[in-house]
Amino acid sequence: MNIAWKEIKKNKMRFVILGSIVFLVSLLTFIISGLANGLSQDNAALIKDLPNGQFYMTKNAEETYNLSRIDKSTQDNMLQKQKDAAAFSIQMGFLNDRDGKQRGVAFVTSTNSNYFQNVKKGEIVLDRSMEDKDIKIGDTLTNNQYNGKFIVKGFADHSKYSHTPVAYISREDYKEIYRVNEMQLIFVPGGDSTQVAAGLQSFSKKQFLNTISSYKAEQMSLNMIVWFLVAISGMLFAIFFYMMNVQKMGLYGILKAIGLKTSTLFKMMWTQMVFITVIALCLSVAISQVFNSLAPKEMPFSLTPEATMQLSIVFLIIGFIGATLSGIQIKKVEPLQAIQQGEV
Repeated sequence: MNIAWKEIKKNKMRFVILGSIVFLVSLLTFIISGLANGLSQDNAALIKDLPNGQFYMTKNAEETYNLSRIDKSTQDNMLQKQKDAAAFSIQMGFLNDRDGKQRGVAFVTSTNSNYFQNVKKGEIVLDRSMEDKDIKIGDTLTNNQYNGKFIVKGFADHSKYSHTPVAYISREDYKEIYRVNEMQLIFVPGGDSTQVAAGLQSFSKKQFLNTISSYKAEQMSLNMIVWFLVAISGMLFAIFFYMMNVQKMGLYGILKAIGLKTSTLFKMMWTQMVFITVIALCLSVAISQVFNSLAPKEMPFSLTPEATMQLSIVFLIIGFIGATLSGIQIKKVEPLQAIQQGEV
């Protein structure tokens, strides 16, 4: 520990440069992770905020919920067996506000359930983001396919689908707009995937989210960038400590000759790695959390403490692996040969 600290003080600039790079890479990783999580919520908060369970759609829909039409008898049978189950439908559409301006929404209707907003005919509950568009409780909204008018009865938090505010309407109003009688999906909280009715296909919440093409493509791209940056940080540690070790072969030879164990040399290197990484992570976490609190509402950014902690642990593990791999050459150092080569 003492040797590690002395070397850091002796070669400040080397460790400052490495720490700066780790700081920038980790900060960029936290920002992209927050963006990925924010876009995930903005894309599918309606589904993500539901408890774990099973989603059912018709097999012939080929994992495309828009094409699913669940038979009324099948729906009634499942809802009778599962008390907390709910049938629901999602369809993209638009509303006209009091000024005649069109607002894109995702219309959602469901059977009576604690997991969805229950509204009466002629009523509508909107995602809270619609308040920013000067829509208030009591306002009247219209739709070109609907003969009546919708009265705004309230707002719901975190109700987004496909980056669009959700609009909860009654089943009667939904049928009038889209001219359909069947529901698209059935949700059974905590359901068993083995209990699938004939003609239906079962999905866990994660599997169902991946059937949403925009969600899958978006999250796959951003997560790939995050893990690519994590891998880069591991390579940086490996390269940095490898170059440091090459320059210190003579020193390692002398230390081994006077009885210092190889494990002690590894501990010295690990101490330096942890010291650099912890300082860099503390700075990047602080800045990313400040950014999280100051980010404008229009930016879909959400960096939770849990995600921050997980990424920080991953960085420490990757740094440990990178430093350890670079230190394999220390184990092979022969004291006499290293002393004869001298230290550069």
